[in-house]
This record gives sequence, structure tokens and C-alpha cells, in this order.
Amino acid sequence: MLNNGDRIGIVGCSNGIRSEARWQLEQLQGILMQMGLVPVLSPYLFREGYETSTERQRAEALMDCYRDERVTAIFDISGGDLANGVLDYLDYERIQNNPKPMFGYSDLTTVLNAIYQKTGQKGYLYQLRNLVSDNGIMQHMRFSNSLFQGKSDLYQIHWHWIQNISMEGIVVGGNLRCLLKLAGTEYFPNMKDKLLFLESRSGNIEFIASCFTQLKQMGVFKQIKGLLLGTFSQLDEQWGSFMAEKIALQVLNDRLLPVARTMEVGHGTDSKCLIIGEYYKIR
Repeated sequence: MLNNGDRIGIVGCSNGIRSEARWQLEQLQGILMQMGLVPVLSPYLFREGYETSTERQRAEALMDCYRDERVTAIFDISGGDLANGVLDYLDYERIQNNPKPMFGYSDLTTVLNAIYQKTGQKGYLYQLRNLVSDNGIMQHMRFSNSLFQGKSDLYQIHWHWIQNISMEGIVVGGNLRCLLKLAGTEYFPNMKDKLLFLESRSGNIEFIASCFTQLKQMGVFKQIKGLLLGTFSQLDEQWGSFMAEKIALQVLNDRLLPVARTMEVGHGTDSKCLIIGEYYKIR
């Protein structure tokens, strides 16, 4: 996917990064350049106090990466609440005609799923800033092995079964709260015969249950071929990993739908990469 000397776009479609975190971006740039990559930074990565960039500005910064033939991959390093604001300003025809791997997580669930829905282009649920986290050494090795050498380190995800023993299909989804921001819009992914992946950073029992109920009331669980659960950080910490599984099964109330769980994809700095729009066979 990547080669020495490649230019990569670094953008932020969601909340601007606090200015006091500039050191982390500088550290990330250094690591990327040591890999032989050339980071091309959006001018709208940071926010100053309450001042932030406009939706159109952030969308244009992303589109600049698709227009620039020298950019081989795009990494969104933001997160928060604002990413869905760029969706109306993206040129999906240009994106479709200039396919490039795009990486992001959390609030970028909205962008990755919208691009897949509108263009069929795959998206990579992964936060590049993991390279400068407390798990940076491990992430650096996975990233380098997978994106430069074509190995599966970053993508090899271990699942355990909660209900039934196999499923296969195209994966959509991501962060539970952020995916639901697409509900009722043209950007919500077609769920027919899909595998739906869900994870969450925040959210107590009641919030997570209400989100699952909304998906049920939308008819999503009747359309999909399987449900995949990642980490639910707040629930896992407060109650243990069983709680997210319990909520899912109670709301589903369907013993025939395959359900599997991984603790390797979510908001943790040790998270691996799940590919939106990829066909998975899970046994």
C-alpha cells in the first residue's frame, strides 16, 4: 500500500486538535518521515479555544488529498463530534474516480461509511496517532509490516463467539454513537446482508441500550447477516466486558443472528484496523 517517498495526507474532518497537543503531531510527523513518508498536513488540524474551522474548509482539505495525484493515502487524525458536517461538501464522484485508502476512527465512522455508501470505496477504521501512544512501539511495527510489507499484523483480528459460530459478508459500521448520526440520511450504509461492527468509547448502560434499541427500531438487525462487537470502553471498565454483550443480546432477542466479539478494535491505543467495505469470513 505504501512505499518509501510516498506523500500521505494528514487531515481532520472532526473536532480540531487542541493547540497544546502540537507536540504530539510533531512527534508523529517525525515517525512518519523516519519511515520514508512525506506528510502533507491540512491547514485546519488545530483549534484555538472555541475557534475552529468551518465544515466546508475541512471538507476542502480532504478533497485536496483526492485531487493531488501525488498523495497515495489519507489519514484523518481527528475525533469528536463534527465530522458529519463535511459530508454535504464532499465530491463523491471525484472520490470514486480517484480511489485512495482513507484511515480514521471514532467520529470518522460518519465519513468512512458515507464514502463507502456513495462510492463503494473501502475505509480503514484506525487512528494513526496510535503510533505516538503508550503502545506506539507495537503499533509502529504493525503499521510498518502491514502497510509497507503487505503483512496482516494490523488487520489480523481475533474474535470470540457469543452466538452461533460463523458469519460472512461486507463489514460496515464503527462507533455506535457516530454511526447513528447518519440515521435518516442518504449517507447511512445499506445494511442488507452486511456484517455490522459496533464499538463505543463512552456511554453508560442506559445510553448503549438506547442506541441498540434505535438500530432495532430502524430494522437494522433484521437486515444484517451478523453483528460484530468491539470494545465498549466505559462499559468494559465499569462493568466488565460481559455488559456490552448482555445489552446486545437482550435488545436483539434473536438467537439465530450470529454475534461475535473482539477486544482488539475500538478506542484503545492497542487497537487494530478493521476495514469498512471489506468482505470478511469469520469462523
